[in-house]
Amino acid sequence: MKSQSEKYPRWFFVKGVASSLPYWLLIIMAGGVCFLWHVTTDSTYRVIFWAVVKGISTTMYVSCLAYVFSTILGLMIGLMRISPSRLLRESASLYTEIVRGVPMLVILYYIAFVGAPGLIHALNWLLSPLIHAGVLAELSVRKLDFVWRAILALTIGYSAFISEIFRAGIESVNKGQMEAAKAVGMTRGQAMRHIILPQAIRNVLPPLANEFVAMIKDSALVSALGVQDITQLGKVYSASTFKFFETYNVVAFLYLIMTLTLSLMVRGLENHLNRSKSHNNR
Repeated sequence: MKSQSEKYPRWFFVKGVASSLPYWLLIIMAGGVCFLWHVTTDSTYRVIFWAVVKGISTTMYVSCLAYVFSTILGLMIGLMRISPSRLLRESASLYTEIVRGVPMLVILYYIAFVGAPGLIHALNWLLSPLIHAGVLAELSVRKLDFVWRAILALTIGYSAFISEIFRAGIESVNKGQMEAAKAVGMTRGQAMRHIILPQAIRNVLPPLANEFVAMIKDSALVSALGVQDITQLGKVYSASTFKFFETYNVVAFLYLIMTLTLSLMVRGLENHLNRSKSHNNR
C-alpha cells in the first residue's frame, strides 16, 4: 500500500501548507526581523532601543496587577448585575454605565488627582482617633506612588467592561442548570460556585484574554502621570534628542511585540477550547 508521500506529489503538500499559512503574520515577522537587524546595525536605533526597553518591566507590572484586580472586581460586579436583589443590580448598573461612559484618560486623571487624595483624607478621618493618640502616623498623599494610582485607575476603568463579559458568560449558561441545582437541594450560591461559574469562566476566557491585550495598549496612558513605562521613556528621550521618528518606531515595535505575542496566545486558547468543545459534543 502506498504511503501518502507516494500517493500524492510533493507539490500537493507544499500547496496545502502554503494555503494554511497566516501570511499577515509572516509579513509582520519579516518586518520585525528587518527592524531588529536595523537596530543592531544602526547606532542611533541601538541607543534608543536600550533607553526605552527598560520601561517594559513597568508596563507589564502595571498591566498585570491592574488586570488581576479588575478581573476580581469585574466578577463581583458581574454577579451583582444578575443578583435577585434590585438594589445590587441597580448599584452595579450605575457603576458600569458611569465608568464605561468616561474616557480612560479622564478616569486616570480623576483617580490620580482627585480620587487618591480623597481616599487618603477619608482614611485620615476614619483613623483620626488613633492618629491623635499617637498610635498611627497621619497618611500623606505624596506617599501614594503614581504607579499605584495608575493601577487603581486602570482597575476601575476595566472592571466595568470585564463585568459585562462575566455577566454575558453567566447568562449564556442554560437557566435549567440553576433550576436543576436548586431541585437537588443546592442554594443559589452553591449552584453558582460549583455549576454555573465553571462553565461561564470557560466561555469567557478568550474575551478576558483580549481585555489583557487591550490593557497593555491602554497602559501607555499612564505616561501622562509620569510613570516610567515604555511610552514615558520614549517621550523623555525624544524630547531631549528631537529624534521623534526613530524613538516612536522603537516604542511602536515594542508594543507590537507584546500585544502580538499575547494575541497569538489568545488564538491558541480559542482553538484549544473549540477543539475541546467539539470533542465533548461527540
